[in-house]
Amino acid sequence: MKASLALRLLLLTLPAIVAIAMGNAGRETAQASTDDAKQAAAPHRADAVSGADATLLERGAYIAKAADCAGCHTAPEGGAPYAGGLGMGSPFGTIVTSNITPDVRYGIGRYSYDDFAKALREGVARGGKRLYPAMPYTAFAKMSDGDLHALYTFMMQGVPPVSKPTPPSDVAFPFNQRWMLRFWQWAFMPHKGVRQPSGRDAQWYRGAYLVQSVGHCGACHTPRGFAYEERGYDESAPRFLTGGINDHWFASNLTGDAGSGLGRLSETDIARFLKTGHGAGIVAYGTMVQQIEDSTQYLSDGDLLAIAHYLKSLPAREPSGTFAPQDASTQPSANGNRVADDQSLGNIVYRSFCARCHGLDGKGVPNVFPALAGNPSVLAKDTTSLIRLLVEGGNSPATESGPPRQRMPAFAGTLVDAQMGQVLTYIRSAWGNNAQPISGNDVHALRQLLHK
Repeated sequence: MKASLALRLLLLTLPAIVAIAMGNAGRETAQASTDDAKQAAAPHRADAVSGADATLLERGAYIAKAADCAGCHTAPEGGAPYAGGLGMGSPFGTIVTSNITPDVRYGIGRYSYDDFAKALREGVARGGKRLYPAMPYTAFAKMSDGDLHALYTFMMQGVPPVSKPTPPSDVAFPFNQRWMLRFWQWAFMPHKGVRQPSGRDAQWYRGAYLVQSVGHCGACHTPRGFAYEERGYDESAPRFLTGGINDHWFASNLTGDAGSGLGRLSETDIARFLKTGHGAGIVAYGTMVQQIEDSTQYLSDGDLLAIAHYLKSLPAREPSGTFAPQDASTQPSANGNRVADDQSLGNIVYRSFCARCHGLDGKGVPNVFPALAGNPSVLAKDTTSLIRLLVEGGNSPATESGPPRQRMPAFAGTLVDAQMGQVLTYIRSAWGNNAQPISGNDVHALRQLLHK
Protein backbone atom coordinates (compact mmCIF):
# COMPACT_ATOMS: atom_id res chain seq x y z
CA MET A 1 0.00 0.00 0.00
CA LYS A 2 2.73 2.41 0.96
CA ALA A 3 4.64 1.60 -2.25
CA SER A 4 1.47 2.03 -4.34
CA LEU A 5 0.71 5.35 -2.65
CA ALA A 6 4.25 6.55 -3.19
CA LEU A 7 4.02 5.62 -6.84
CA ARG A 8 0.72 7.50 -7.25
CA LEU A 9 2.19 10.57 -5.54
CA LEU A 10 5.22 10.40 -7.82
CA LEU A 11 3.01 10.20 -10.91
CA LEU A 12 0.94 13.15 -9.68
CA THR A 13 3.98 15.28 -8.98
CA LEU A 14 6.01 14.24 -12.05
CA PRO A 15 4.57 16.93 -14.38
CA ALA A 16 5.43 19.58 -11.83
CA ILE A 17 8.93 18.17 -11.41
CA VAL A 18 9.38 18.15 -15.19
CA ALA A 19 8.07 21.67 -15.48
CA ILE A 20 10.42 22.86 -12.76
CA ALA A 21 13.32 21.04 -14.39
CA MET A 22 12.47 22.50 -17.78
CA GLY A 23 12.15 25.90 -16.24
CA ASN A 24 15.52 25.53 -14.59
CA ALA A 25 17.00 24.29 -17.85
CA GLY A 26 15.47 27.22 -19.68
CA ARG A 27 16.85 29.60 -17.12
CA GLU A 28 20.24 27.87 -17.37
CA THR A 29 20.12 28.16 -21.18
CA ALA A 30 19.08 31.77 -20.94
CA GLN A 31 21.80 32.36 -18.39
CA ALA A 32 24.31 30.63 -20.66
CA SER A 33 23.18 32.86 -23.53
CA THR A 34 23.46 35.86 -21.27
CA ASP A 35 26.92 34.75 -20.18
CA ASP A 36 27.90 34.30 -23.80
CA ALA A 37 26.61 37.75 -24.59
CA LYS A 38 28.51 39.18 -21.64
CA GLN A 39 31.62 37.28 -22.69
CA ALA A 40 31.23 38.64 -26.19
CA ALA A 41 30.66 42.22 -25.13
CA ALA A 42 32.49 42.85 -21.88
CA PRO A 43 36.12 42.42 -22.90
CA HIS A 44 35.81 44.44 -26.09
CA ARG A 45 35.59 47.95 -24.73
CA ALA A 46 38.87 49.62 -25.62
CA ASP A 47 38.01 52.50 -23.29
CA ALA A 48 37.96 50.16 -20.30
CA VAL A 49 41.70 49.55 -20.32
CA SER A 50 44.48 51.81 -19.21
CA GLY A 51 48.20 51.97 -18.65
CA ALA A 52 50.15 48.98 -19.89
CA ASP A 53 47.00 47.34 -21.27
CA ALA A 54 46.21 50.43 -23.36
CA THR A 55 49.75 50.41 -24.73
CA LEU A 56 49.39 46.73 -25.62
CA LEU A 57 46.03 47.40 -27.25
CA GLU A 58 47.50 50.21 -29.32
CA ARG A 59 50.39 48.03 -30.39
CA GLY A 60 47.97 45.28 -31.36
CA ALA A 61 45.93 47.70 -33.48
CA TYR A 62 49.13 48.68 -35.29
CA ILE A 63 50.04 45.03 -35.92
CA ALA A 64 46.54 44.38 -37.27
CA LYS A 65 47.04 47.25 -39.73
CA ALA A 66 50.51 46.06 -40.73
CA ALA A 67 49.16 42.53 -41.30
CA ASP A 68 46.06 43.90 -43.09
CA CYS A 69 43.81 41.52 -41.17
CA ALA A 70 40.70 43.51 -42.07
CA GLY A 71 41.60 43.48 -45.76
CA CYS A 72 41.06 39.73 -46.03
CA HIS A 73 38.53 39.22 -43.26
CA THR A 74 36.00 41.85 -44.33
CA ALA A 75 33.33 41.13 -46.93
CA PRO A 76 33.02 43.58 -49.83
CA GLU A 77 30.24 46.14 -50.14
CA GLY A 78 29.80 47.17 -46.55
CA GLY A 79 30.78 44.03 -44.66
CA ALA A 80 31.51 44.42 -40.96
CA PRO A 81 35.24 44.70 -40.24
CA TYR A 82 36.86 41.34 -39.40
CA ALA A 83 33.54 39.47 -39.77
CA GLY A 84 34.77 37.44 -42.75
CA GLY A 85 32.87 36.52 -45.88
CA LEU A 86 35.41 37.57 -48.51
CA GLY A 87 35.82 34.99 -51.28
CA MET A 88 39.44 34.46 -52.27
CA GLY A 89 40.15 32.78 -55.59
CA SER A 90 42.62 29.89 -55.75
CA PRO A 91 43.44 27.16 -58.28
CA PHE A 92 41.29 24.80 -56.21
CA GLY A 93 38.18 26.95 -55.79
CA THR A 94 36.96 29.89 -53.75
CA ILE A 95 38.09 30.04 -50.14
CA VAL A 96 35.85 32.20 -47.94
CA THR A 97 37.55 34.04 -45.10
CA SER A 98 36.33 33.43 -41.58
CA ASN A 99 34.80 35.63 -38.90
CA ILE A 100 37.67 36.67 -36.59
CA THR A 101 35.68 39.02 -34.37
CA PRO A 102 35.43 37.97 -30.70
CA ASP A 103 31.91 36.62 -31.14
CA VAL A 104 31.64 33.45 -29.04
CA ARG A 105 29.43 31.59 -31.50
CA TYR A 106 30.71 32.44 -34.95
CA GLY A 107 34.04 34.14 -34.25
CA ILE A 108 37.06 33.59 -32.05
CA GLY A 109 35.49 34.66 -28.75
CA ARG A 110 36.33 31.33 -27.09
CA TYR A 111 39.93 31.27 -28.29
CA SER A 112 42.61 31.26 -25.63
CA TYR A 113 45.93 32.88 -26.46
CA ASP A 114 47.37 29.43 -27.18
CA ASP A 115 44.48 28.70 -29.58
CA PHE A 116 45.11 32.01 -31.31
CA ALA A 117 48.86 31.43 -31.57
CA LYS A 118 48.35 27.93 -32.97
CA ALA A 119 46.00 29.22 -35.66
CA LEU A 120 48.38 31.98 -36.75
CA ARG A 121 51.64 30.10 -36.47
CA GLU A 122 50.61 26.55 -37.39
CA GLY A 123 47.44 26.95 -39.44
CA VAL A 124 45.31 24.91 -37.02
CA ALA A 125 42.10 26.46 -35.70
CA ARG A 126 40.50 25.76 -32.33
CA GLY A 127 39.12 22.23 -32.37
CA GLY A 128 41.78 20.95 -34.75
CA LYS A 129 40.40 22.35 -38.02
CA ARG A 130 43.28 22.88 -40.44
CA LEU A 131 43.36 26.12 -42.40
CA TYR A 132 44.00 26.60 -46.09
CA PRO A 133 47.27 28.34 -46.95
CA ALA A 134 45.29 31.25 -48.38
CA MET A 135 45.78 32.44 -44.81
CA PRO A 136 49.48 33.35 -44.65
CA TYR A 137 50.33 31.37 -41.53
CA THR A 138 53.58 30.41 -43.23
CA ALA A 139 54.56 34.07 -42.71
CA PHE A 140 52.89 34.53 -39.34
CA ALA A 141 54.90 31.56 -38.09
CA LYS A 142 57.79 34.04 -37.81
CA MET A 143 55.82 36.57 -35.76
CA SER A 144 57.37 37.53 -32.43
CA ASP A 145 55.69 36.58 -29.14
CA GLY A 146 55.29 40.25 -28.24
CA ASP A 147 53.50 41.13 -31.47
CA LEU A 148 51.33 38.03 -31.25
CA HIS A 149 50.25 38.86 -27.68
CA ALA A 150 49.48 42.43 -28.70
CA LEU A 151 47.43 41.30 -31.70
CA TYR A 152 45.47 38.85 -29.54
CA THR A 153 44.71 41.62 -27.05
CA PHE A 154 43.46 43.89 -29.83
CA MET A 155 41.30 41.23 -31.47
CA MET A 156 39.69 40.33 -28.15
CA GLN A 157 39.33 43.79 -26.64
CA GLY A 158 39.46 46.26 -29.49
CA VAL A 159 37.18 44.63 -32.08
CA PRO A 160 33.38 44.52 -31.62
CA PRO A 161 31.90 41.00 -31.86
CA VAL A 162 29.74 40.33 -34.92
CA SER A 163 27.32 37.42 -34.80
CA LYS A 164 27.64 36.31 -38.40
CA PRO A 165 28.35 32.77 -39.65
CA THR A 166 31.02 32.20 -42.28
CA PRO A 167 29.64 30.95 -45.62
CA PRO A 168 31.18 27.64 -46.72
CA SER A 169 34.14 27.67 -49.07
CA ASP A 170 33.64 26.31 -52.58
CA VAL A 171 36.64 24.01 -52.94
CA ALA A 172 36.52 20.96 -55.20
CA PHE A 173 37.18 17.39 -54.07
CA PRO A 174 39.70 16.21 -52.94
CA PHE A 175 41.00 19.63 -51.85
CA ASN A 176 37.98 20.12 -49.59
CA GLN A 177 39.32 17.34 -47.36
CA ARG A 178 41.07 19.45 -44.75
CA TRP A 179 42.79 16.49 -43.09
CA MET A 180 45.06 16.42 -46.15
CA LEU A 181 46.44 19.81 -45.10
CA ARG A 182 48.37 18.04 -42.35
CA PHE A 183 50.73 16.70 -45.01
CA TRP A 184 50.92 20.07 -46.81
CA GLN A 185 51.85 21.79 -43.57
CA TRP A 186 54.42 19.12 -42.78
CA ALA A 187 56.04 19.56 -46.20
CA PHE A 188 55.93 23.33 -46.67
CA MET A 189 55.73 25.12 -43.32
CA PRO A 190 58.92 27.06 -42.51
CA HIS A 191 60.44 25.96 -39.22
CA LYS A 192 62.64 28.94 -38.45
CA GLY A 193 62.28 32.62 -37.77
CA VAL A 194 63.67 35.52 -39.75
CA ARG A 195 67.24 34.83 -40.84
CA GLN A 196 69.85 37.07 -39.29
CA PRO A 197 72.89 37.12 -41.58
CA SER A 198 75.91 38.91 -40.21
CA GLY A 199 76.79 42.40 -41.37
CA ARG A 200 73.21 43.69 -41.51
CA ASP A 201 72.03 46.70 -39.54
CA ALA A 202 68.96 47.00 -37.30
CA GLN A 203 66.94 48.68 -40.04
CA TRP A 204 67.53 45.70 -42.33
CA TYR A 205 66.35 43.25 -39.66
CA ARG A 206 63.23 45.31 -39.00
CA GLY A 207 62.47 45.46 -42.71
CA ALA A 208 63.06 41.73 -43.13
CA TYR A 209 60.67 41.00 -40.26
CA LEU A 210 57.93 43.24 -41.67
CA VAL A 211 58.28 41.88 -45.21
CA GLN A 212 58.64 38.19 -44.36
CA SER A 213 56.31 37.93 -41.37
CA VAL A 214 53.77 40.56 -40.38
CA GLY A 215 53.41 42.09 -43.85
CA HIS A 216 53.51 38.65 -45.56
CA CYS A 217 54.55 40.25 -48.87
CA GLY A 218 55.52 36.86 -50.26
CA ALA A 219 51.90 35.67 -50.17
CA CYS A 220 51.32 37.70 -53.33
CA HIS A 221 54.76 38.60 -54.67
CA THR A 222 56.38 35.14 -54.53
CA PRO A 223 55.36 32.61 -57.21
CA ARG A 224 53.56 29.46 -56.08
CA GLY A 225 54.57 25.88 -56.72
CA PHE A 226 52.55 22.85 -57.81
CA ALA A 227 51.01 22.47 -54.35
CA TYR A 228 50.23 26.20 -53.98
CA GLU A 229 53.25 26.64 -51.74
CA GLU A 230 55.35 29.80 -51.93
CA ARG A 231 58.62 29.22 -53.75
CA GLY A 232 60.67 30.57 -50.88
CA TYR A 233 60.16 32.43 -47.61
CA ASP A 234 63.23 34.66 -47.41
CA GLU A 235 66.02 36.17 -49.49
CA SER A 236 67.97 32.88 -49.53
CA ALA A 237 65.41 31.42 -51.99
CA PRO A 238 66.02 32.38 -55.65
CA ARG A 239 62.30 32.86 -56.43
CA PHE A 240 61.45 34.89 -53.30
CA LEU A 241 59.51 38.08 -54.21
CA THR A 242 60.11 37.68 -57.94
CA GLY A 243 56.42 38.13 -58.74
CA GLY A 244 53.31 35.97 -58.59
CA ILE A 245 49.77 35.74 -59.96
CA ASN A 246 46.85 36.05 -57.56
CA ASP A 247 43.23 36.20 -58.67
CA HIS A 248 44.25 37.27 -62.19
CA TRP A 249 46.59 40.05 -61.04
CA PHE A 250 50.36 39.84 -61.34
CA ALA A 251 52.05 41.07 -58.18
CA SER A 252 55.28 42.60 -59.40
CA ASN A 253 58.92 41.63 -58.96
CA LEU A 254 60.29 43.26 -55.80
CA THR A 255 63.95 42.36 -56.33
CA GLY A 256 66.62 44.68 -57.70
CA ASP A 257 66.00 44.01 -61.39
CA ALA A 258 66.34 47.32 -63.24
CA GLY A 259 63.61 46.43 -65.73
CA SER A 260 60.56 44.93 -64.06
CA GLY A 261 61.81 45.20 -60.45
CA LEU A 262 62.78 47.94 -58.01
CA GLY A 263 66.30 48.50 -59.35
CA ARG A 264 65.62 52.08 -60.52
CA LEU A 265 63.63 53.14 -57.44
CA SER A 266 65.25 54.65 -54.36
CA GLU A 267 64.36 53.70 -50.80
CA THR A 268 62.49 57.01 -50.51
CA ASP A 269 60.51 56.21 -53.68
CA ILE A 270 59.46 52.83 -52.29
CA ALA A 271 58.48 54.23 -48.89
CA ARG A 272 56.44 56.99 -50.52
CA PHE A 273 54.71 54.45 -52.77
CA LEU A 274 53.70 52.37 -49.75
CA LYS A 275 52.44 55.51 -47.98
CA THR A 276 50.53 57.17 -50.82
CA GLY A 277 50.33 54.76 -53.74
CA HIS A 278 52.59 57.04 -55.82
CA GLY A 279 56.36 56.91 -56.24
CA ALA A 280 58.80 57.71 -59.04
CA GLY A 281 55.98 57.90 -61.60
CA ILE A 282 54.55 54.54 -60.53
CA VAL A 283 50.97 54.31 -59.26
CA ALA A 284 49.41 51.38 -57.38
CA TYR A 285 46.63 49.40 -59.07
CA GLY A 286 44.59 46.25 -58.59
CA THR A 287 44.69 44.58 -55.19
CA MET A 288 47.66 46.74 -54.14
CA VAL A 289 45.25 49.68 -53.92
CA GLN A 290 43.38 48.09 -51.02
CA GLN A 291 46.64 46.99 -49.41
CA ILE A 292 47.84 50.59 -49.29
CA GLU A 293 44.47 52.02 -48.25
CA ASP A 294 43.89 49.49 -45.45
CA SER A 295 47.43 48.79 -44.32
CA THR A 296 50.69 50.37 -45.41
CA GLN A 297 49.56 54.00 -45.37
CA TYR A 298 49.20 53.65 -41.59
CA LEU A 299 52.72 52.36 -40.96
CA SER A 300 55.27 54.65 -39.38
CA ASP A 301 57.81 56.37 -41.60
CA GLY A 302 60.52 54.36 -39.87
CA ASP A 303 58.86 51.05 -40.70
CA LEU A 304 58.20 52.07 -44.30
CA LEU A 305 61.86 53.01 -44.75
CA ALA A 306 62.89 49.73 -43.11
CA ILE A 307 60.79 47.81 -45.64
CA ALA A 308 62.32 49.81 -48.47
CA HIS A 309 65.82 49.29 -47.06
CA TYR A 310 65.32 45.52 -46.95
CA LEU A 311 63.81 45.33 -50.43
CA LYS A 312 66.65 47.37 -51.91
CA SER A 313 69.09 44.81 -50.50
CA LEU A 314 67.63 42.02 -52.65
CA PRO A 315 69.73 41.21 -55.73
CA ALA A 316 68.22 41.37 -59.20
CA ARG A 317 66.39 38.17 -60.02
CA GLU A 318 64.09 36.98 -62.82
CA PRO A 319 64.96 39.83 -65.21
CA SER A 320 62.54 40.51 -68.05
CA GLY A 321 62.14 43.74 -70.03
CA THR A 322 64.68 46.56 -70.08
CA PHE A 323 64.52 50.34 -70.15
CA ALA A 324 67.10 52.52 -71.89
CA PRO A 325 65.78 56.11 -72.05
CA GLN A 326 69.06 57.43 -73.42
CA ASP A 327 68.36 55.48 -76.58
CA ALA A 328 64.85 56.79 -77.05
CA SER A 329 65.82 60.09 -78.72
CA THR A 330 68.37 58.54 -81.05
CA GLN A 331 66.45 55.37 -81.80
CA PRO A 332 65.32 55.19 -85.45
CA SER A 333 61.60 55.13 -86.03
CA ALA A 334 61.96 51.56 -87.28
CA ASN A 335 64.33 49.53 -85.10
CA GLY A 336 64.36 45.76 -85.05
CA ASN A 337 60.78 44.60 -84.65
CA ARG A 338 59.47 48.15 -84.24
CA VAL A 339 57.36 49.74 -86.93
CA ALA A 340 57.60 53.46 -87.69
CA ASP A 341 55.20 55.30 -85.41
CA ASP A 342 53.19 56.82 -88.23
CA GLN A 343 52.64 53.31 -89.62
CA SER A 344 51.91 51.63 -86.30
CA LEU A 345 48.31 50.76 -85.51
CA GLY A 346 49.32 50.61 -81.86
CA ASN A 347 50.57 54.20 -82.01
CA ILE A 348 47.30 55.33 -83.58
CA VAL A 349 45.31 53.67 -80.79
CA TYR A 350 47.65 55.16 -78.18
CA ARG A 351 47.28 58.69 -79.52
CA SER A 352 43.52 58.31 -79.69
CA PHE A 353 42.85 56.79 -76.28
CA CYS A 354 45.93 56.96 -74.02
CA ALA A 355 48.08 60.00 -74.74
CA ARG A 356 45.72 62.46 -73.09
CA CYS A 357 46.57 61.07 -69.65
CA HIS A 358 49.93 59.34 -70.15
CA GLY A 359 51.45 61.85 -72.57
CA LEU A 360 52.88 61.46 -76.04
CA ASP A 361 56.24 60.89 -74.36
CA GLY A 362 54.85 58.24 -71.99
CA LYS A 363 55.87 60.22 -68.91
CA GLY A 364 52.38 60.63 -67.46
CA VAL A 365 51.56 63.39 -64.98
CA PRO A 366 53.39 63.32 -61.61
CA ASN A 367 51.09 62.38 -58.69
CA VAL A 368 48.17 62.01 -61.08
CA PHE A 369 48.67 59.55 -63.95
CA PRO A 370 51.46 56.94 -64.04
CA ALA A 371 54.40 57.05 -66.41
CA LEU A 372 54.49 54.24 -68.94
CA ALA A 373 58.07 54.89 -70.01
CA GLY A 374 60.19 52.65 -67.80
CA ASN A 375 57.27 51.48 -65.70
CA PRO A 376 58.18 48.07 -64.19
CA SER A 377 54.65 46.75 -64.75
CA VAL A 378 54.92 47.67 -68.44
CA LEU A 379 58.24 45.81 -68.72
CA ALA A 380 57.20 42.70 -66.78
CA LYS A 381 57.41 39.35 -68.52
CA ASP A 382 53.98 38.45 -67.16
CA THR A 383 51.42 40.72 -68.82
CA THR A 384 48.35 39.69 -66.80
CA SER A 385 47.98 42.99 -64.94
CA LEU A 386 48.76 45.11 -67.99
CA ILE A 387 46.03 43.45 -70.05
CA ARG A 388 43.53 43.44 -67.19
CA LEU A 389 43.95 47.15 -66.56
CA LEU A 390 43.20 47.91 -70.19
CA VAL A 391 40.19 45.58 -70.22
CA GLU A 392 38.60 46.53 -66.88
CA GLY A 393 40.17 49.86 -65.98
CA GLY A 394 41.09 50.68 -62.41
CA ASN A 395 41.80 53.39 -59.89
CA SER A 396 44.61 54.72 -57.77
CA PRO A 397 44.50 54.63 -53.95
CA ALA A 398 42.78 57.26 -51.84
CA THR A 399 45.04 57.85 -48.84
CA GLU A 400 45.24 60.38 -46.02
CA SER A 401 48.50 61.92 -47.25
CA GLY A 402 48.50 61.16 -50.98
CA PRO A 403 47.00 62.73 -54.10
CA PRO A 404 43.26 62.38 -54.88
CA ARG A 405 42.04 59.15 -56.42
CA GLN A 406 42.14 58.94 -60.20
CA ARG A 407 40.32 56.45 -62.38
CA MET A 408 41.29 54.71 -65.59
CA PRO A 409 38.34 53.78 -67.82
CA ALA A 410 37.71 50.26 -69.05
CA PHE A 411 38.27 49.68 -72.75
CA ALA A 412 36.55 46.31 -73.06
CA GLY A 413 33.65 47.90 -74.93
CA THR A 414 35.79 50.32 -76.94
CA LEU A 415 38.71 48.29 -78.31
CA VAL A 416 38.74 44.81 -79.78
CA ASP A 417 41.32 42.24 -78.68
CA ALA A 418 43.63 42.92 -81.62
CA GLN A 419 43.67 46.67 -80.93
CA MET A 420 44.47 46.06 -77.27
CA GLY A 421 47.34 43.79 -78.22
CA GLN A 422 48.66 46.38 -80.70
CA VAL A 423 48.56 49.33 -78.30
CA LEU A 424 50.18 47.35 -75.49
CA THR A 425 52.88 46.14 -77.85
CA TYR A 426 53.54 49.75 -78.85
CA ILE A 427 53.74 50.85 -75.21
CA ARG A 428 56.19 48.03 -74.42
CA SER A 429 58.51 49.09 -77.23
CA ALA A 430 58.32 52.92 -77.13
CA TRP A 431 60.33 55.61 -75.27
CA GLY A 432 63.18 53.22 -74.49
CA ASN A 433 60.98 50.35 -73.29
CA ASN A 434 62.02 46.94 -74.56
CA ALA A 435 59.66 44.07 -73.76
CA GLN A 436 58.01 41.27 -75.69
CA PRO A 437 54.91 42.01 -77.80
CA ILE A 438 51.37 41.13 -76.76
CA SER A 439 49.01 39.46 -79.21
CA GLY A 440 45.27 39.70 -79.59
CA ASN A 441 45.13 36.04 -78.56
CA ASP A 442 46.84 36.93 -75.26
CA VAL A 443 44.15 39.52 -74.61
CA HIS A 444 41.35 37.16 -75.61
CA ALA A 445 42.62 34.38 -73.33
CA LEU A 446 42.66 36.62 -70.26
CA ARG A 447 39.26 38.10 -71.06
CA GLN A 448 37.85 34.58 -71.15
CA LEU A 449 39.30 33.85 -67.72
CA LEU A 450 37.96 37.09 -66.25
CA HIS A 451 34.42 36.31 -67.37
CA LYS A 452 34.24 32.72 -66.17
